[in-house]
Amino acid sequence: MPKDTSIKSVLIIGSGPIIIGQACEFDYSGTQASRSLREEGIEVTLINSNPATIMTDPVTADHVYLLPLTVESIEQILQERQIDAVLPTMGGQTALNLAIEADKMGIWQRYNCRMIGVDIDAIELTENREAFRLHMIQQGLGVAPSKIANSFLEGKEAAQEIGFPLVIRPSYTWAAPVRPFVHREEEFDELLRRGLSMSPTHEVLVEKAVLGWKEFELELLRDSNDNVVIICVVENLDPMGIHTGDSITVAPAMTLSDTSYQNMRNQAIQAMRSLGNFAGGCNIQFAQNPENEELIVIEINPRVSRSSALASKATGYPIAKIAAKLAIGYHLDELKNQITKSTSAFFEPTLDYVIVKIPRWNFAKFPGADTRLGLQMKSVGEVMAIGRNFLEALQKACQSLENGRMGLGADIKEWVRTEDIMKRLEEASEDRIFRLKDALRLGVPEKSIHKITKIDPWFIKQIKRLVDMEHELMRYNVPDDIPEKFFRELKEVGYSDAQIAWLMRVKEEDVTQGPQEAKHPPYL
Repeated sequence: MPKDTSIKSVLIIGSGPIIIGQACEFDYSGTQASRSLREEGIEVTLINSNPATIMTDPVTADHVYLLPLTVESIEQILQERQIDAVLPTMGGQTALNLAIEADKMGIWQRYNCRMIGVDIDAIELTENREAFRLHMIQQGLGVAPSKIANSFLEGKEAAQEIGFPLVIRPSYTWAAPVRPFVHREEEFDELLRRGLSMSPTHEVLVEKAVLGWKEFELELLRDSNDNVVIICVVENLDPMGIHTGDSITVAPAMTLSDTSYQNMRNQAIQAMRSLGNFAGGCNIQFAQNPENEELIVIEINPRVSRSSALASKATGYPIAKIAAKLAIGYHLDELKNQITKSTSAFFEPTLDYVIVKIPRWNFAKFPGADTRLGLQMKSVGEVMAIGRNFLEALQKACQSLENGRMGLGADIKEWVRTEDIMKRLEEASEDRIFRLKDALRLGVPEKSIHKITKIDPWFIKQIKRLVDMEHELMRYNVPDDIPEKFFRELKEVGYSDAQIAWLMRVKEEDVTQGPQEAKHPPYL
């Protein structure tokens, strides 16, 4: 089916100011979508209150409005311009909430402007915690035991019914209360009040906490013909209990069995198709019980998200660009794959490499901030690295954090007090991955680390391999003594010359100036 020719002009709603939890990922998506629509000869109008973004550059859209993201601003634009459709899926939660508010006030209907990329029922369904929970149960999909609360007394009753530990999730917001996990009854009252105040509808979901379960995210696209393609499956290295924006993530998933992967795919496709008649992008989060591989759905975002930007860069598949074209009527099999230029966009990307994303924090700029990680996102950026295997990508990402590290340890910041190492393993913080390697280096058993952190044993075993290789390396006195095969292995798992030099107590140039052909494979 070709594009809908009745759509001549589209309004894109931006995400507003850059804040923790909603940053420049939506600038990337909005810019892609604008260019995608203008390629089709559609006039694009864009509203965003943030001038410090490429999205609001005059070359991005035909008309740019630097106005507050309010219903009044939307109505002003609709009065000044003939807008046929609004695309609210490129501006994060801010844009979705504004679209809902405008719909409730009858703005879209009054100015004969329809919503594309998602429908209002899908937004309401996924943002209303109780409606979403019931819908997933009707679809036969697993969810955590939970109960909705619109008042303090209802929240107290829910806690007594479900039992501790609990998690409090405010409705219609990406925010989460500080320390949202409640392990004891005496902590509950304060956090419940805070969660109710954070929700624009004064509503929270009191949910059983599945702490320690594995977390996965799937990026999907769906067209108006109900075709669905899964772009990327992302695995969180950190378990449930740490916000996905604060977790180290890996693509493709490393520890999924084939049975679990196919089951997760089927459930994701079923869930997206059940949301209503809309075409565009979608992000689904699952939790998996590591004991029996039971799956539960955590949440669905019927829009592009932070993960969409990561998945686009990881796979080369321009999710926002394709989502915009699907929104105006195209089908996936009618669009070209942006990588091959020959196959259709209906083909799912296949990765023969590994992507690792590590968040970046800047607690030094926030004196008094709680540095412990939880359901409230605290990172202010991230780095992404590509490697032929998990360890190479992980080491490269660690080298890119701008914190003075030369990789995952094996550098001047290596030594930390033993008691600090164990404490930081128990309480997740910004340097947990470095402390994990320190613990392995000190001889802490892998099973003990898994018990403390709930990080999958596969990841722990991979990092233990680095520790073993470092012990082997320290047997040699000078770089020329290192066997060629072993040197290649060091390079294949991401060791820099600086790390090797530090471990051998020699100068970096001594490692770099070794036999070039033997010690530095051409691809490095």
